[in-house]
Amino acid sequence: MDIPVYLVTGFLDAGKTDFINGILEDGFAKKEKTLLLCCEEGENEYNEAALRNVTVVTVEEQEELTCSFLKECEKKYRPKQVLIEYNGMWPLEPLYRDILPANWVLYQIMSFVDARTFEVYAKNMGQLMMEKVTNADMLVFNRCNEELRSALRGRNLRMVNRRADIYLENEDGTSEDYLTGDECPFDLEQDIIDIPDDDFGVWYVDVMDHPERYAGKTVHLKLVMCHSRNYPGVDCPGRFAMVCCENDVTFLGLIAKGPGLDRYKNHDWMEVTARMSVEYHKAYKGEGPVMNVIDIAPAKKPAQEIVSF
Repeated sequence: MDIPVYLVTGFLDAGKTDFINGILEDGFAKKEKTLLLCCEEGENEYNEAALRNVTVVTVEEQEELTCSFLKECEKKYRPKQVLIEYNGMWPLEPLYRDILPANWVLYQIMSFVDARTFEVYAKNMGQLMMEKVTNADMLVFNRCNEELRSALRGRNLRMVNRRADIYLENEDGTSEDYLTGDECPFDLEQDIIDIPDDDFGVWYVDVMDHPERYAGKTVHLKLVMCHSRNYPGVDCPGRFAMVCCENDVTFLGLIAKGPGLDRYKNHDWMEVTARMSVEYHKAYKGEGPVMNVIDIAPAKKPAQEIVSF
């Protein structure tokens, strides 16, 4: 039986224990027997009143955290879910590559950062800090003030991690979304903006919302051909995407112009280099992004054909 694993990571005094206390008090372990692995003991302690359905096991040394140890914990405590407060000084990769048992499924990585010390850690322990940022599904910066919020947004962390939900927790206890709508998830200063296969969905949303920021830029990406039925003679290559569930797969296409498109049949995979423009088109019912093809070649389909968000 698969056991979901929720990983809470970050450096000392980043707010991990406070977060765990919060979700336990909100009923995270109310129905499911939970194993809480504590790999770092800070100043704050777990709220005893919220541990009624939780078994806490302390792991003091990195060498103790092995696959065989976790299997013994599973056998002894029979958890339905696992919560790990992970030591920020320990690398993440060995955990999900070698240590977690095969039936322990990593559901979510939640990374917490003290905004006041982020720059220091990023400068002096860059690899350890940035793996917490790049691997996170949820990223929270604590103890922010106006200056720190501005500095964090100036870094444009969306380019480092395009999938995470990022939040800024302020000194007064309020919270706000990191994104303001102005951030771009790609480096627009490149001569050719390469769109990885897994990031097509992110790019599609951004280019449809902000076509003007890509105008005049050259992009390179892998697409599947679509010749429009509703608009004969119009080419609109793109990708199939799962918007919310397996039964909700839709095609995300963009208008394309240029030589060579007619050589490809529907569902053929292509590698395309194109210069972007913003033009009026009836398919958009107004202005929208247009790919002006510079180069086109056959391509192998990516490992993951269906885009997810």
